[in-house]
Amino acid sequence: MALQGLDFAIIFLYIAVIVFIGIYCKKQAEKDKSSYLLGGRRMPWYMLGLSDASGMFDISGTMWLVTLLFVYGLKSVWIPWLWPTFNQIFLMMFLSAWLRRSNVTTGAEWIQTRFGNGRGSMLSHWIVVCFALLIGLSMLSYGFVGLGKFLMIFIPWENVCAFLNIAPDCIPQTYVPHVYGIFFTLFATIYTILGGMISIVWADVVQYSIMTIASIAIGIIAMYNVSPETLAALTPDGWNSPFFGNTIDIDWTGTLHEVNTKIAEDGYSLFSLFFGFMFMKGILVSLAGPAPTYDMQKILANKTPQDALKMSGSVSVILNPIRYFMVSGFAILAIAFYDELNLSVNGIIDFEQILPAAMVKFLPAGLLGLLLAGLLAAFMSTFAGTLNATQAYITNDIYLKYIKPDANANQQRKLNYIVGFGAVIFSTILGLTLKNINEILQIVTGAFYASYIASNVLKWYWWRFNGEGYFWGMLTGILSGVVIGTIQLVTPEVITDNFSFIPTSLIALYMFPVTLVISLIGCILGTLLTEPTEENTLKSFYANIRPWGFWKPVLRLVQQEQPDFKPNTRFGKDMANVAVGIITQTALVAMPICLITRHWLGFGLTIAIILVGGTILKFTWWDKLDEI
Repeated sequence: MALQGLDFAIIFLYIAVIVFIGIYCKKQAEKDKSSYLLGGRRMPWYMLGLSDASGMFDISGTMWLVTLLFVYGLKSVWIPWLWPTFNQIFLMMFLSAWLRRSNVTTGAEWIQTRFGNGRGSMLSHWIVVCFALLIGLSMLSYGFVGLGKFLMIFIPWENVCAFLNIAPDCIPQTYVPHVYGIFFTLFATIYTILGGMISIVWADVVQYSIMTIASIAIGIIAMYNVSPETLAALTPDGWNSPFFGNTIDIDWTGTLHEVNTKIAEDGYSLFSLFFGFMFMKGILVSLAGPAPTYDMQKILANKTPQDALKMSGSVSVILNPIRYFMVSGFAILAIAFYDELNLSVNGIIDFEQILPAAMVKFLPAGLLGLLLAGLLAAFMSTFAGTLNATQAYITNDIYLKYIKPDANANQQRKLNYIVGFGAVIFSTILGLTLKNINEILQIVTGAFYASYIASNVLKWYWWRFNGEGYFWGMLTGILSGVVIGTIQLVTPEVITDNFSFIPTSLIALYMFPVTLVISLIGCILGTLLTEPTEENTLKSFYANIRPWGFWKPVLRLVQQEQPDFKPNTRFGKDMANVAVGIITQTALVAMPICLITRHWLGFGLTIAIILVGGTILKFTWWDKLDEI
């Protein structure tokens, strides 16, 4: 179904609402730096949690998840661990509290609380800012490319050209998605730059409300139109099971044989090997704490450390059931009516088009406009949060720290405007060089995040680790990640010709141990060849943040001044809670899939896991928040 007048009215109404939010929040955001970048730390944790979850309900990610569920069925619940999605569990159990106790504005500013004010701290500060900008600009491009591909189906380029009276070939077909991306990016840029964190959170509340209504409606439509018997007849053996062996064991031969090509291209066939690399990297990334993105900014915006823990805990509950209700609905509709979907882009089947193609096919007027507005809002939410974090690092950690520390509110506001528009322009140019969503995802999660691991694990858990070690670990890791990412994009045969088991699309993931080892060597040498962090800085950090890990020498120093000081002995309890949390989070993902597919045994088991996990965490986590 093409967009009707009602659909356009809903979309334009939404755009008008978020622009109004930006203008309305402008005055409050301009009060000071904290108000603009962190909402003045006055917003309740549940609103920040909803905003954080809403920011993850993005177009690009949702398109990717629909494709995964369509192709891999219930086994697809594991693949998002590439991010890793379970980092939210580590945050909710202990890391959000540790981070919030620092009372800083950005992750780069946090460096000073850990390493002091010396040369090592300065170097570490600069490398974190560089990494934050690298990740931020990459993720802006990620959302930008996904948005363009998404909108192509709803607003055909030929219609736009006819309306503007221009030739369709005035822009190469490859870059048409980017034109759409640029247009809608402007609206996200306006309300983000005007209203800062406050406008982002309120716009996210609107977006989540829209997506909840649309998700429930789509799930009901799917259950009404696709019976369990039809789905079973059209899907291969193992599609409805989360379990796997050495290989993925999904074969679409005899039904949708072209899907087998997609599986081969994704590189997930050797699933045990892929899962092992993914899980190992995920644990290390999670122990390192949040990367310097919008997720970290939402944690720092909480009123208290306990609120930060609650916020991180709420994200999985708010996001997963609603998001996967929609994802499941679209996936089974696409399977049942596959022949009626238009998935061809330039004559090639593109499975990332399943979501928009299914929307066009199955949604009535009004609901189509509502969902399209919601998904545009999702893009804008993710884009806005990432842009806000990028602005924070440039304004707070470069301009105010090194260039003009005494800048007044008016000067800061003008800089935020300049930085915001500059970041959008640069990420747009970056987006023009990348082919698809999955390519960006693999580079960011495989190459760049691997470079972040060693330095950011050691900073929490090893007292001797210093600013020079942090700098050299990050620098060597980033350079290694850039080289591996470039190889994947430009000359993948350098790896695949020598290691045939490594798929082209997963080079960055399989090579992450190389980046990790190089970065770890940089950390150790940089630390041991330089002086330890100044004693008072270590004592202040340890006494305030209270991490567990290898801190005995510092503990003795603190106890000399504070004999009643008790070390953090929650390592075992925190790790047990992490295990329960990951299991419960996975059940929250699988539960709506089982409901939509009417896999009643799986649905019952996931409900039981959620209830048991929630009950355990009530006593071992929620009731113990003041101890963490």
